[in-house]
Amino acid sequence: MALSFRGGVHPDDKKDLTNKKAFESITAPATVVIPMQMHVGAPCKPLVSEGNLVKMGQMIGDSNAPVSAPIHASVSGKVIAVEPRLHPNGCMVTSVVIENDFNDTLHESVVPKGSVESLSADELIKIIRQAGIVGLGGAAYPTHAKIQSCLGKVDTLIINGSECEPYITSGHRAMLETPEEIIGGIRVLMKIFRVDNAIIGIESNKLDAVRVFEKVLPQKNSPIKVKVLKTKYPQGGEKQLIYAITKREVPPGKLPGDVGCAVFNTDTCAAIHNAVTTGMPLITRGVTVTGGAIANPKNLKCRIGTCFSELVAAAGGFKDEPFKLIMGGPMMGTALTDIEIPVIKATNAFLGFLQYDDIYSKEQVCIRCGRCVTACPMNLMPLYMYMYYHKENFQEVLNLNVSDCIECGACSYVCPGRLFLTQTFGVAKIRLNQHNDSDDTKKGAN
Repeated sequence: MALSFRGGVHPDDKKDLTNKKAFESITAPATVVIPMQMHVGAPCKPLVSEGNLVKMGQMIGDSNAPVSAPIHASVSGKVIAVEPRLHPNGCMVTSVVIENDFNDTLHESVVPKGSVESLSADELIKIIRQAGIVGLGGAAYPTHAKIQSCLGKVDTLIINGSECEPYITSGHRAMLETPEEIIGGIRVLMKIFRVDNAIIGIESNKLDAVRVFEKVLPQKNSPIKVKVLKTKYPQGGEKQLIYAITKREVPPGKLPGDVGCAVFNTDTCAAIHNAVTTGMPLITRGVTVTGGAIANPKNLKCRIGTCFSELVAAAGGFKDEPFKLIMGGPMMGTALTDIEIPVIKATNAFLGFLQYDDIYSKEQVCIRCGRCVTACPMNLMPLYMYMYYHKENFQEVLNLNVSDCIECGACSYVCPGRLFLTQTFGVAKIRLNQHNDSDDTKKGAN
């Protein structure tokens, strides 16, 4: 029986547009734009200047902050600018612009680091940090920091292969095409956490990936097991995945490590394997390019810093004027204002939608149906959080645990009144943080 969690929704996944299409690698563009902010935490400071020559895999940005991850050149060539450029988040972010010399000259640091058996846990964590690896399921939290935060707490290692967002199939294709790399990364994590077993959770709409892993892994007594999950959104949320597989509940305000679990994405595992075995840092990304506006939906492999316009061209261009552009999935992705914006580490999909793909109502009204409560995978009360927010009663919003909202979009999806629930809760968390920061400032002044 497929494992699952409470709440959630069942959107039409639209994965059939690309789930049978193998990755195609596109040529690195003449110019790459590499933002110094691609992860949760402190942005990096550029380590190069205009006019410098750089090699592929060379570190070009770093930070001393504990939560940050280095950034590397995805091509070899000449730095032609270090300046603010438009980022997927809509802001102007300091970026290193490199003119590609098309030689792909490797930096001297890109060499195999040794076997997993010969390296200590500390050495492996250092390699992961130096490679600039972040969570590749969309969260982009620096992987070395995540590992360090739960060292000594973990008895269950969970690998997230659910890829539950509609349209996205880049992770699915990676499981089909590079299972050995994923397994290699899992073995690295098992050594770091000193656990003897790991569990890969894969949704039931990807049974071909389940069969691939079962074929690659030893048939008997394998320390790495595959568990089939019910196809439901947001199955890939850490807390939902932990509950589905272990039935452990992560309490409000707590982290997976507090219940003995650590969760890593399959793509993250593959990046870890490559960093150890080849020394290659995170400079490429698998991206699903799809949606009603895309002429020929595809799964593409590209260099980080490639503009979305290059991906659209590789997928046959737009078949009609797009109404909405999204980086990531339709439930949790980021709306884009332009296609001349670069692919970053967090990019797993680019969606182009036509106007008829969007359901929008100018007359938003709550009818007190309670569907949002039933759908919420975090067991929250969205209708009351929404009501109290608009009454500016932030204490009640806080009391209702809005900080636990994972902004999955399930409540907005089921709402017949078409309320902007998810967006409201995102703004509420920002305003609450600003209020807390203001209070701290006042206390400091006193």
